[in-house]
Amino acid sequence: MRLLPRAGLLSRFYSLKVAPKVKAAAAPAGVPLHPQDLEFTKLPNGLVIASLENYAPVCRIGVFIKAGSRYEDSSNLGTSHLLRLASSLTTKGASSFKITRGIEAVGGKLSVTATRESMAYTVEGLRDDVEILMEFLLNVTTAPEFRRWEVADLQPQLRVDKAVAFQNPQTRVIENLHAVAYRNALANPLYCPDYRIGKVTSEELQEPRFWKFWFQLLISVPTGVSHPVLKQVAEQFLNMRGGLGLSGTKAKYHGGEIREQNGDSLVHAAVVAEGAAVGSAEASACSVLQHVLGAGPHVKRGSKATSLLYQAVAKGSHQPFDVSAFNASYSDSGLFGIYTVSQASAARDVIKAAYNQVKAIAQGNLSPADVQTAKNKLKAAYLMSVESSKGFLDEVGSQALGAGSYAPPSAGLQQVDSVADADVVSAAKKFVSGQKSMAASGNLEHTPFVDEL
Repeated sequence: MRLLPRAGLLSRFYSLKVAPKVKAAAAPAGVPLHPQDLEFTKLPNGLVIASLENYAPVCRIGVFIKAGSRYEDSSNLGTSHLLRLASSLTTKGASSFKITRGIEAVGGKLSVTATRESMAYTVEGLRDDVEILMEFLLNVTTAPEFRRWEVADLQPQLRVDKAVAFQNPQTRVIENLHAVAYRNALANPLYCPDYRIGKVTSEELQEPRFWKFWFQLLISVPTGVSHPVLKQVAEQFLNMRGGLGLSGTKAKYHGGEIREQNGDSLVHAAVVAEGAAVGSAEASACSVLQHVLGAGPHVKRGSKATSLLYQAVAKGSHQPFDVSAFNASYSDSGLFGIYTVSQASAARDVIKAAYNQVKAIAQGNLSPADVQTAKNKLKAAYLMSVESSKGFLDEVGSQALGAGSYAPPSAGLQQVDSVADADVVSAAKKFVSGQKSMAASGNLEHTPFVDEL
């Protein structure tokens, strides 16, 4: 099959007279190059553009779309899953082979990640090749063709992708947890349901109603491309997908229980109540509480000896495989609780011991020293996450999609410092008194039901 001729997109991109590439080696001897401040622009149509010059030899370009499984309905479940796999399909400007070969030729990488609320298309490679990377990214995000035979070839991959992901019991438990906690929106699965495989067709993807998924875009480019040029590129090539976005259906928390009985010797169990929406003061309190209880080991391959949840379980002479606080925040809701992994015979005692530790905090058994230590952990984790260009890109993208603006890390640190001890106790009380949701997987003979806690 003849390859499509080179699209005019790249030549038009060059015609914008991109600023000369900036290299660290070009600086005068002895003069260090310091990263510039983030430049942030919101266009009248809702398109958000952010750029940062960090003088790194590698560039990352991201297009963030406020679209995810929560925006699906019963007629198009699995569409966002198919989109994740369709990133390298033929577009109006380049064939599937050309996209793959072109990115490989410059040593680049194209990836697509998704949550229940957003999707992120990212290319990365040498900054000298930013124009080429930008060309392919714009092709993938603004000019998909969804050819019938290519979409049909993806259907088996939907099943394989889901099967691979569900080999991890944690993935199954968290998917089940959302399905039982909510009755709509956030209950929609990240992976295409089995009965929908083969039914997400090319014709469906090309229907006008499908494009409701593509309603708000963000470009964030930590490269040498100047912000005015980036703005011009966005206005010219992304304007057709701009917009203020759809709010979607508000998530309705309900609560319930899903038990997946199988022969696994390890029991994975999550017990949660409704938490807080992202960006709220209550969400900050939940994050501090998460680190008070224990959010993970701080020594690689080490134990969680300082975790209050781990200590509570160990007092009962039970050694859990894993126990930590679970915290997930979304635009209009959230989930907070505990996640345990234990031997099947000890599941009841481990879950109850962890649950009782949260009850103890809800009763005021919390020292100021524990709260301050948790704040330090939270702030350090946040700062380390945005230290890398990838983490920073994700942070800017999530903020821009959620609020249409960007707050520097210092603002996040101030929000953490403003959390009072009483706020943390209140967050624990909300979990203890709230309607519970529970998902468990494994040999559940000794796993308590949610109403037994």
